[in-house]
Amino acid sequence: MNGTATIGRIDHVGIAVRKIEEALGRWTPWLGAPANPLEEVPTQRVRVAFLRVGESRIELLEPTQPDSPVGRFLDQRGEGLHHLAFTVPDVDAALAEVARSGGRLVDTRSRPGAGGHRVGFAHPATYGGVLVEFVEAHP
Repeated sequence: MNGTATIGRIDHVGIAVRKIEEALGRWTPWLGAPANPLEEVPTQRVRVAFLRVGESRIELLEPTQPDSPVGRFLDQRGEGLHHLAFTVPDVDAALAEVARSGGRLVDTRSRPGAGGHRVGFAHPATYGGVLVEFVEAHP
């Protein structure tokens, strides 16, 4: 992005895990219990849990199907950092700006994400190997 779109704070850091309950056992002693119940996100074929870290969050992602993007990530790389998410006022505008500036996209349009937010992903090649998610904040 060339700076004309408004990037807000880091919304969350996504971590791919094989079993969300086991991962919660590792993370909750440091960060406390999830603020919300576990949620399934059918469009991304994952179950998620969000843990609050100051003004940001950690998102634990467990695939619901082995051939999902997170399932394939786990097969290739194992558990660990999956993506970095930023808040934006308009996901579609952020994705369009990435495309205009020559970046590659996973999503050309926003889609439903966890918590009822609109989300969209830029390809890792755009940001030096980091999968970037744009999250539209609720009004």
